[in-house]
Amino acid sequence: MHAKYAEKGLRILAFPSNQFGRQEPGTESQIKNFAKSYNADFPMFSKINVNGPNAHPMWKWLKEQPKGRSFLGNDIKWNFTKFLINREGQVMKRYGPMGDPSVSQ
Repeated sequence: MHAKYAEKGLRILAFPSNQFGRQEPGTESQIKNFAKSYNADFPMFSKINVNGPNAHPMWKWLKEQPKGRSFLGNDIKWNFTKFLINREGQVMKRYGPMGDPSVSQ
């Protein structure tokens, strides 16, 4: 998706978190190398918390936005939760881990 739509302005930003079954125990370089093995060529940021009192401020903000809220509660439930943000910085939609933003919904 990143390669297909990058020319049109799409940017995918990845924020690893080890808060989900300890699936990201590695170092930053290990996580980046693993992602590259799946041809993930988008920016991979440092490992952060997305839930709880130590959640990164950006994630706190994303979850508070009207279209960033979830009917199951605002916490991120599992890895690969995605937020679609428009060019003006507004959250347009939140996708669960299995949600596919490339499919019109």
